Amino acid sequence: MSARRYGASFFCPQPLPSQETTEGSIPAATSRRQWPARSESTSNFSADDVTFRAAESWLCSRALANLQELDISYAEPPLLTSVLRSAPNILVAKISHGDFEPAMINFPFLKKLSLFRLTISADLFPGLLSCCHALESLSMTRVRAVGCLRLSSPTIRTIIFRHSYGETAELVIEDAPRLVRLLVPYCERDDSVTVRVIRAPNLEILGPFFVVVSKLLLFQGISLVSSTNSMRTLKVLALKSSGQKLNAVLNILRGFPCLEKLCVIFHTNRERNDENEPQYDPLHPVECLETRLKKVVFKSFEGYGKQVDFAKFFVLNAKVLDKIEFEVRNQYSSETVAYEHRLLQVENRASREARVEFRTTSY
Repeated sequence: MSARRYGASFFCPQPLPSQETTEGSIPAATSRRQWPARSESTSNFSADDVTFRAAESWLCSRALANLQELDISYAEPPLLTSVLRSAPNILVAKISHGDFEPAMINFPFLKKLSLFRLTISADLFPGLLSCCHALESLSMTRVRAVGCLRLSSPTIRTIIFRHSYGETAELVIEDAPRLVRLLVPYCERDDSVTVRVIRAPNLEILGPFFVVVSKLLLFQGISLVSSTNSMRTLKVLALKSSGQKLNAVLNILRGFPCLEKLCVIFHTNRERNDENEPQYDPLHPVECLETRLKKVVFKSFEGYGKQVDFAKFFVLNAKVLDKIEFEVRNQYSSETVAYEHRLLQVENRASREARVEFRTTSY
């Protein structure tokens, strides 16, 4: 049986002192280095190389007293606990691969925490932020959440949440008064993630999430965000759609009257045009289209019928746009651009100041 390997990286603002080491101990490879003002130590070891006791002894040494950045993976809970207890001054931490107990963390100065490919228990999750009094950024990527994760923090400003492939997940933001960015990238399935925001009075940036069967629910108090109970703080929104859900998108936009930038990511999806979807009523226009929306970006634009009709609506109805941007995969000739302009009726655009640009991007 091959030995399981572990890895850890450490960053300290001051030089690390050299240590007396014994054969097989972890710092033997690193103690001979000449440390700069901002030191970095990287160690990789396996069960065949070092005993747990030797690892624990080194990780609890005074050499790590000023540790400010930590990147550790494949650590068993006892070893991880030793690392976390040895460095109370950590500012940035990344912990990946394995089972994680939030009770392990008690960093009063931690500002940025990244969790990658971990299993997190909902019962223990609330204790995570209660022990991190200065946390500003929390990233949970490919996590397996056992139960509903409930989050409250008076300091957090950015949350990135990506669940583990093939799993469903639920994140409830109960109280985050300073939260500005809530990013939910790369959902593997349309209905795999449920995100509920109960209180985030300063949320400005949200998405991307699927329009079809979307379970991203924003709450103010107890009412779902709507045209009568809107979230006026949101400035930037990203959505995913095949181009067949224009009315669904417009109904979403009604909840964000102060939206300034909209990004629509076109994709091939099994969604179908729903004839029962409430239709856009010109007598009750979407407020942000009338007064606030300055930029619209269409990513992965392929220029077929439904996508053209989707984009054309914004060309003809967004009255204060400064820019409409189309990101395409193939280089467009001047003839192709002119043809798309005719399809989109650019000459009849609602905002005469709006610039229309086609940009070639890689996948």
